[in-house]
Amino acid sequence: MSEVIVPQKGEGFVAGVKRDRQGKEKPMSMSRGNAPQQGGAYTTMFEGFRDELDEHHDRRMRIGKVSRDVTALSKKIIFSLQRVRKLSQPIPTHIQKDIDQRLQEIATQLKEIEPDVQGMNRYRYPLICLEEFVEGVSFAHYLRHQTLMTPAQAQDALLPVNIHLTAPDYVFGIFDLTGEMMRFATAVTALSGSMPTGQKNLEDDADKSGADDDQGGQRSILTDMQDVSSMLHICPTVGKPGTYAKKLSIMIEQVRKVELVGYGVTVRGNERPKGWIPDLSEAAGGDGEDTAMT
Repeated sequence: MSEVIVPQKGEGFVAGVKRDRQGKEKPMSMSRGNAPQQGGAYTTMFEGFRDELDEHHDRRMRIGKVSRDVTALSKKIIFSLQRVRKLSQPIPTHIQKDIDQRLQEIATQLKEIEPDVQGMNRYRYPLICLEEFVEGVSFAHYLRHQTLMTPAQAQDALLPVNIHLTAPDYVFGIFDLTGEMMRFATAVTALSGSMPTGQKNLEDDADKSGADDDQGGQRSILTDMQDVSSMLHICPTVGKPGTYAKKLSIMIEQVRKVELVGYGVTVRGNERPKGWIPDLSEAAGGDGEDTAMT
């Protein structure tokens, strides 16, 4: 009968050392240390998967943080623009200075994740912040020129950052723009007593007052909102159909609210003093005064 070797306290049983039933150390070819040599191809493959997933989660965390910061900066740009009170005029210097500073901060933030959103990764990770960015820069463009910013102009506004603007980024940003136009129209109408109109149109001759914008006539923000609404109604659905349908429904309600403001100013303006704030709750069914007429 072979002798059984019993390891003493403090000896043997070293981590990673294999022993047989008699306590003898197994040959190196049977130890755990050589296991990778037997299944090395699979081990290397799964280690590659692990590294790829770790890189994916790190990238997603970086993009998420930058996206939140850019969204906040874009909202600050919009808040500053809501202090403007005239259309088709240069933005006041103090407001423009604030906007330029915010745009520079946005470019710095987006530069950090520029390598992370190239190629297929641009569609792999959501960048909701670009919708807010398009909303902000298109609102500034509208206040200056009373025209809609094109996709190419929105892409140029991102420079020097090399990140591609997708169709949903642009279209959903324009959907949100109508909300800012509604707020601007309501605030200016309450303060001035008239619907916001391009300043260049106010200098037109009386015989041109009823002409279209292409002829140099008067054009209000309500007309612009109706045109944008018509365009988005016939635009092919982009992005998620559910999101597109929801934004379309909200835009229709926003245009209707501005139409009610215009109605209140045009039809019943003489009955209300300057500085009166339109009651948008009339959208729920009116006050009964006008609907009761026979």
